[in-house]
Amino acid sequence: MTTLSNDEILRYSRHLIMPEVGIEGQQKLKAAKVLCVGTGGLGSPLALYLSAAGVGTIGLVDFDVVDFTNLQRQIIHTTQDVGRPKLDSAAEKISAINPNVNIVKHETRLTSANALEIIAQYDIVADGTDNFPTRYLVNDACVLTRRPNVYGSIFRFEGQASVFATSDGPCYRCAYPIPPPPGLVPSCAEGGVLGILPGLIGVIQATEVVKLVLGLGDSLAGRLLILDALAMRFRELKLRKDPNCPICGTNPSITKLIDYDQFCGLPVFTAATEQQMNSEQEMTVEELKHRLDAHEDIFVLDVREPHEYQICNLGASLIPLGQLRDRISELDPMKNYVAHCRSGKRSSEACTILRSAGFSKVRNLSGGILAWAEKIDPSMPKY
Repeated sequence: MTTLSNDEILRYSRHLIMPEVGIEGQQKLKAAKVLCVGTGGLGSPLALYLSAAGVGTIGLVDFDVVDFTNLQRQIIHTTQDVGRPKLDSAAEKISAINPNVNIVKHETRLTSANALEIIAQYDIVADGTDNFPTRYLVNDACVLTRRPNVYGSIFRFEGQASVFATSDGPCYRCAYPIPPPPGLVPSCAEGGVLGILPGLIGVIQATEVVKLVLGLGDSLAGRLLILDALAMRFRELKLRKDPNCPICGTNPSITKLIDYDQFCGLPVFTAATEQQMNSEQEMTVEELKHRLDAHEDIFVLDVREPHEYQICNLGASLIPLGQLRDRISELDPMKNYVAHCRSGKRSSEACTILRSAGFSKVRNLSGGILAWAEKIDPSMPKY
């Protein structure tokens, strides 16, 4: 059994005087190995509280760098960390809180090629990802390696938490057998998120991890906890293990990790097709600036929301993406269109809508208004 030093006994004294934890429970925490997938909004409170609680080994998976827009919610990073790898920033804060923690950094994107090897090194996985392909990947890898998957997700004012892939509980596929169509659910970058919400859900995830390590209480396995932060109301849905689940059911059809981008319907391009698509369907901000300066007849269409338009704009006509189909009659199909949003995702969907309605001369502004602020007008605020 892992022993505690005198310093650790003092550090964890508020745990040790609880009969439900005590010396033995704290030793379990010290011996535990927990993998945090992502060091962003959910990963921040997860890693901070797990380290403070005395989890002995914390693995971190991330390949991104700290961006200024992260600071509104990713509290493990500071202004001085902008531009640094998130792994280095997070590891530094964890060590500052608790130098007894063994930090293992996996500076990589979690993929079908490496997920089983990485996850097999840990006892519990805490999923702090923000996209559907990685959620299904984490789930399937946890089922195949028999590791509990402590799940959390956030969007705008709503959060969810559960525990999947336990021995007798449902997995993520049992709850969500089919991923939503691409683009139906905006990312936090496109739809926004209340900065405090990741703290609420991340702390719930950390609590579930500690309970699993200690073997205490009732876990969220078989339950989906849903938080409406505007109403500050929790509700709970019961989840059941699906005997026909393709990964955890009685006769599983998935016995190894698959292509999760393809499963979630995301397009896969070769370098050649992507280059051709970009030239035919995308326009760079430099090209748009040149054409506007030359007074070419180009209709620039902004498909963001009105409150985004107030932050910064190009003076373009505004039709939010959600209204485009109903207001398409306002547009002349013979004109040359360049659609833009914040980063290019919503405007790409707008281009698809316009083309399906018979608009043949439509291009998407690559990188959106963020690229314009970066490369054309540095005085423009970014968000």
